[in-house]
Amino acid sequence: MVLSPNNTGTQVTEFLMICFPGMQDTQHWLSIILAPLLVLALVANFVLLLTTWQEASLHEPMYYLLAILSVLDVILCLTVIPKVLLIFWFNMKPISFAGCFLQMFIMNTFLPMESSTFLVMAYDRYVAICHPLRYPSIITGQFVINAAIFIVFRNLLATVPTPILAARLNYCASNVVENCICANISVAKLSCGDIHLNKLYQFVSVWCLLGSDLVLILLSYCFILRAVMLLQSWGRATKALSTCGSHLILILFFYTLLLVFIFTNKAGKKVPSEVPILLNVLHHLIPPALNPIVYGVRTQEIKHGIIKLLKYRC
Repeated sequence: MVLSPNNTGTQVTEFLMICFPGMQDTQHWLSIILAPLLVLALVANFVLLLTTWQEASLHEPMYYLLAILSVLDVILCLTVIPKVLLIFWFNMKPISFAGCFLQMFIMNTFLPMESSTFLVMAYDRYVAICHPLRYPSIITGQFVINAAIFIVFRNLLATVPTPILAARLNYCASNVVENCICANISVAKLSCGDIHLNKLYQFVSVWCLLGSDLVLILLSYCFILRAVMLLQSWGRATKALSTCGSHLILILFFYTLLLVFIFTNKAGKKVPSEVPILLNVLHHLIPPALNPIVYGVRTQEIKHGIIKLLKYRC
C-alpha cells in the first residue's frame, strides 16, 4: 500500500488473498483435488473443441453451441483455479488492484454467459423435439451467430457495472481478502465507503440473468416432456429423452451447485465461511470438468468423433 495524496490514510494498490481463513495450515491439501480436476477440465474441453473442429459430421449448430460452452468453461477455469493453486503451493497471495477487478469482471460476465448458453441449448432441444420438421430452417449457422451475439452483449451490458462499482470505492484500510478469488462483496466490504449499491446491483443482476435463464430452461423442458408423452412410439420417446438427458443433467448440476452457494453465502454465520468459499471455487471447476465428459459419453456422434481423433493421432 502507498500513501494517498491527502496523507489522511493509505491507498490500496494490491490485495492479499488468504483463501480459507480458518484453514491456513491445511488448505494446501485441497490442491490434491483441484490440480487433477483442472487438468481434466482443460484436456477434456480441448479434446472436445479439437474434435468438433476436425470432424465434419459435427459441423452442426448443436455442436457449435457445445463448443461455445467449452470455450467459456476454459476461460472460467483459467481465470480462477491457477491463482488458487499458486496460493496453495507458493503462498503467492498478492494480486494487483487491476488484476483483482479484471478477475471479478471475467467471473461476473462469463458465468451468466454459460447460463445463457444452456438456455440457447435448451431452445435447440425444444425445436428439435417439438418442431422437428422446422428444425433445419430455424436452427441454422446464422442462428448460432445470433445466439453468440446475444450471449455476449446481453451479459456484458448487465454485468460490467459490477466491477466498475467495486473499483470506484475508496480502499484505504485493510487489503486482506478472505476468499480465494476476487468476489464482488468480499472485495467491496474492505472499502471505507457505502457498499449497499454494490450489494443491490449484484442481487438484482444475478437473479434477473440466471433466474430468467433457469425459468425459461425449465419451461422449455416442460414443453419437451409434454411432446414426448404424446409420442405414440416408445422407441421414439426414449430416443427423444436420451438426446436431452445429458443436457438436463448438466443444467441441474450447474444451477444446483450455484443455488447452494448462494444460500450458504446468505446464511452468514450459520455456515462456516470456508463452505461458500469452497463451493465458489468448485463451481468454477467441476462443471467445466463434467460438461465435455458427459456430452462425450452420452452423445454418440461426439464419442465416435473423439475415438476417430485419437486413432488418427496415435
